[in-house]
Amino acid sequence: METAFQIALIVFSILLALLVLMHKGKGGGLSDMFGGGMQSSVGGSSVAERNLDRITVVVGLIWCGIIVVLGLLMKS
Repeated sequence: METAFQIALIVFSILLALLVLMHKGKGGGLSDMFGGGMQSSVGGSSVAERNLDRITVVVGLIWCGIIVVLGLLMKS
């Protein structure tokens, strides 16, 4: 069971990293240094951004839950 949660943690970690990288840069941060500050006329819709935000939050919460469960399993 512990192995299954470790595999799930790896999968959700990769998924969370990809979801965070998919977000648009809001400006004024590190994203501007790497070219994220370039404005283009082809922007994503606000609905897509909100859905991406929701999915990222849900995956982040699942990721945190897996970490807590793994900690409890390893403790006992």
